Amino acid sequence: MSFTHPGVLLLLAVPAILLVWAWQRRNWGVVLPFDHQHHGSGRAIRWLLAAFDSLPAIALIGVVFILAGPQVLRRPADQRVLTNIQFCFDVSGSMSSGRRYEMARDAVVEFIDARDGDAFGLTLFGSYPIRWVPLTRDLEAIRNALPFADPQRQPMHMGGTRIGRALEFCLGNMVQEAEDGDRMVILVSDGVSSDLSDSGTALALADDLNASNIMVHHVHVGNGSVPAVVQDLARETGGEAFVATDSKGLQRVFDQISGLRPDRFAPGGTVPMDFFAPFAVLGLIGLGGHLVGLCWGRYTPW
Repeated sequence: MSFTHPGVLLLLAVPAILLVWAWQRRNWGVVLPFDHQHHGSGRAIRWLLAAFDSLPAIALIGVVFILAGPQVLRRPADQRVLTNIQFCFDVSGSMSSGRRYEMARDAVVEFIDARDGDAFGLTLFGSYPIRWVPLTRDLEAIRNALPFADPQRQPMHMGGTRIGRALEFCLGNMVQEAEDGDRMVILVSDGVSSDLSDSGTALALADDLNASNIMVHHVHVGNGSVPAVVQDLARETGGEAFVATDSKGLQRVFDQISGLRPDRFAPGGTVPMDFFAPFAVLGLIGLGGHLVGLCWGRYTPW
């Protein structure tokens, strides 16, 4: 056991003096008429009164120890391993068709609600990427930002679909902002990338993502199959590509992504933790006993 303020323990001298006084004092008090009669030794009564006199000192001992800040080394509960998750949202004009953006937005909100404790960021892209929300554990920041990322609110120059440029942008942001832990980019798009025309370019980008320990999952919300180039890129990073065209499908996809990267916990090292309980109990016993003595075991102070 250690103490945050060990100097406070010097105050234990005060209750020690009170205890000595309670058990060693000898005073005759005021002589009353019945004192001239024959009496027994009264040893039990003296011990009982001395015990009641000791209770304030015992309560004071508990207070002094609490003020000194007692601590013991303990291992806390296993700590949750953080996952840094960045959503990369396509906001080109086609994403407003068939409520694609709205369905994906609702699925994302349910996804982040189920992963409280992770860090989330939001990047929008069309012809150019925009950093909408940096990585944060404040889930309200993501929830409040998503309605303003609606494709119908974007300027005309966001009408393209440059997935390669967007992933390079996410890579740079993730390296700068991510805390220690896993790293994941969830790409949500409905089109074919205009800047990932061949597998060589995609695999080179996948190598850069792998070098930074970033896994990419692609959620394709458009009609047709997943673009092969983007699918290969995702799989090269350890991720997967999915197709979902309705709300239930999107919900299943995001549940599957969450299952691919479940919550992980790591044992934490020993840390000093407060150890007030036994001294609080000691102080309460002393204070409670003293109150009982005042109400029940009262005696004349002479």
